Amino acid sequence: MKRIGVVIAVVLAPALAAAADKPEWAFPTTEKDLPAPRIDGATLRAAPQGSTLSITRAKADDFFDIPNWYPSMYPAMPKIVQYGNKETQVRACGACHLPIGTGHDESAYVAGLPVNYFTRQMADWKSGDRKFGGTMVQMAKVITDAEIKDAADYFASLKPRSWIRVVETDMVPKSFVGPGNKRLLHPAGGTEPIGNRIIEVPENEEDVVYRDPRSGFVAYVPQGSIKKGEALAITGGGKTVPCTICHGQTLQGLGDVPGIAGRHPNYIVRQMWNMQNGERVGTSAALMRQVVEKLSNDDMLAIAAYVASRPPE
Repeated sequence: MKRIGVVIAVVLAPALAAAADKPEWAFPTTEKDLPAPRIDGATLRAAPQGSTLSITRAKADDFFDIPNWYPSMYPAMPKIVQYGNKETQVRACGACHLPIGTGHDESAYVAGLPVNYFTRQMADWKSGDRKFGGTMVQMAKVITDAEIKDAADYFASLKPRSWIRVVETDMVPKSFVGPGNKRLLHPAGGTEPIGNRIIEVPENEEDVVYRDPRSGFVAYVPQGSIKKGEALAITGGGKTVPCTICHGQTLQGLGDVPGIAGRHPNYIVRQMWNMQNGERVGTSAALMRQVVEKLSNDDMLAIAAYVASRPPE
């Protein structure tokens, strides 16, 4: 029994060590003790310039009728993107990913994703090959193939746009993770050391909480991380293979391989960490598992900082 116990401990040790080393800053989770919101649910937003829509903050979070602020800014949304399917509790894709597909820090930038890649990811969530992302896991089990196709075709048709401004710094504004796992600036103000983290917050908080697609995010990264990430992404740095081999010289995608330039850096870190630690497996992640297996959390941070700083188009 003693020998068996030792073997089990040795086998489990790497997994436990990896779990303990999870970069929690890249996995935003709503905090238990929250400050009073700057914009509460009852606050009515008058129609901004260029829009005729006027809604409350709470209405902006209706997952089955998303705010359509600027219909001329993007193509007509299919039903699954604008309204979802309330009967099956599949949320409107545009609620988290926005009608322009750029998403928020806690979600994904899906504009311009190849149809085949998009469809494969939905299949991976349904099969359990992608384990992280509770809402997506649940919805993938009930969404129809026709709805997936509509969403995939729509987001593939969208042209990627600049959405993330990457800033190297030693100090960052204090922030908190609010409802919906959204990181926002703390109402009390102040700054704190960035440490080995990426802190991504809205350029304009009102736009983000009302799901207005006009303005994006600023991603604060540690000093020197972009240059370090460039070396890893372009040469591999002796730890990995160049990102450009599969994602293209500009990192804007190649064939069915998605673009990673200009995407949310925390999302990039989440995916690398998940693939390294078995939270994302299957055929679509098999090659990436070998690519990321030797990367430290700081390496992942640097790569994400660099690719986020590159133009997506």
